[in-house]
Amino acid sequence: MEGILEIQNARYRYPHGPEALRGVSIRIVQGSKVALVGPNGAGKSTLFQLFNGMIRPDAGTVSFGGAPIEYTARALRDLRRRVGLVFQNPDVQIIAPTVYQDVAFGPVNLGLARDAIDRAVRDALSAVGLAGYEKRPPHHLSGGEKKRVAIAGILAMEPDVLVFDEPTSSLDPASSEEIMELLDELATDGRTIIISTHDVELAYRWADHVILMEQGMVLARGSPEEVFADHALLRAARLKPPRILDLYHELVARGIVEDRTPPRSVLAFTDCIEQHLHGSSLRTAREAAGTVYICNVDAVDGDAVRRLITERPIGHTGAMGTRAKEFANRELILLDFTYGVIDKCILKSLIGESSLILSSGGMIDHTHRRIAEYSAESGRALIAVTVPEPMPPGSAGRLPGYL
Repeated sequence: MEGILEIQNARYRYPHGPEALRGVSIRIVQGSKVALVGPNGAGKSTLFQLFNGMIRPDAGTVSFGGAPIEYTARALRDLRRRVGLVFQNPDVQIIAPTVYQDVAFGPVNLGLARDAIDRAVRDALSAVGLAGYEKRPPHHLSGGEKKRVAIAGILAMEPDVLVFDEPTSSLDPASSEEIMELLDELATDGRTIIISTHDVELAYRWADHVILMEQGMVLARGSPEEVFADHALLRAARLKPPRILDLYHELVARGIVEDRTPPRSVLAFTDCIEQHLHGSSLRTAREAAGTVYICNVDAVDGDAVRRLITERPIGHTGAMGTRAKEFANRELILLDFTYGVIDKCILKSLIGESSLILSSGGMIDHTHRRIAEYSAESGRALIAVTVPEPMPPGSAGRLPGYL
């Protein structure tokens, strides 16, 4: 696959300090979700500053899009537009007296026309769920809202790569889950997402690719299952294995489950247990599955969704994506699930209960793909239905809300 960011044998020492990077070589594939994992002081933040030219390596090369970075003012300005860095502390990044001015800072410096700036700010705030916040002072916002403003400021420049230094730092569990779901939503648009974290639980369930670092060096790279299964490497990096992976290996050692691909979610872990309990008969339980309804909130109104919930055997409702959550809040639709929505609805389907997922844009196709992939991997055919269904001939001009 095509590499978008590549670092070869990079070394960097801070003035009057220790060597922060000691011969680091990594390659980031376009469209991937990458987690740099390691304890504090491992070199993650320093490496991130190489990505968009904030610092220059003492030795080695940094390439973007297959070409070495040029450290001229013009080249760095273009690089920082295409590789957006969101700092761990949003207060460091937010500098303007209003949300609008802060998000507009990048587009203004790109020399965009006023209407283009307004459009960029509006689209970026909508993408992070802060539409209507333009006039608010950032210092009046919560930690999670400040983090979203910082992300919006980067999104307004339409980057190809988004780099997040400890994206859930100082956030409560609910806000952390919402930020990680936002990163998933951004990834569905084809962006490359890179995070640094010392949270192995987060990295294990979220990333496509993990890079394990310690003392300025790369200890390992690969899939989360590969990297986190090596307990010796984790000990070298002063980290513990993810709890779900630790439990899985204990059950394998006791012969309770078979040694297959390690689970990365509650859904996958449940499948391991059920396969052991029921064997192949589990794969024929299609008639017991509930339906997962998927509703595009851009095509309906609140009354239509309430009617759908009433008229169909829907026992659980979840919202996935920023616009869907805004829709549910605006229309006073009670939600059972606000994060991990797809897996939770699949779990309900497997016990015969039907669910509704409110979503929009690229998240609709993402939901269908995820359910289809699960069906193919597990051998358990699940039913996913998009509502509203395509309008029949002659229905042109009917109002939104048709189901």
